[in-house]
Amino acid sequence: MGKYDPAPTLAAGLLRTARDRAGLTQQQLADHAGVTQQAISAYETGRKEPMMPTLIKLLGAAGFEMRIQLKPVDDHDQGLEQFLASLPPTQRAELEVTRRRRTEEARLRRVRGH
Repeated sequence: MGKYDPAPTLAAGLLRTARDRAGLTQQQLADHAGVTQQAISAYETGRKEPMMPTLIKLLGAAGFEMRIQLKPVDDHDQGLEQFLASLPPTQRAELEVTRRRRTEEARLRRVRGH
């Protein structure tokens, strides 16, 4: 597996990203965390899946912390899709033309620095 191959699991991706960002080799991370280099390799390749406390410990050894948050679902896009679907096709088309025009105007303002 190369350095930029997709990670097989979320834990593998988090661990490899943290180690890369810290500039550590697998052996260095293993030394910091008090585990073997083989364990780091197994976690990064997805051969083994670390339990949450182990993952937190390994990320900490690389100088990072993991933060997990629960937030309410934002169903704004779904509601907007339902609203648009309820409109007659001509009105949807008019809204799309307006959206494209405004998008282009905003792009031009950014390009021109206004």
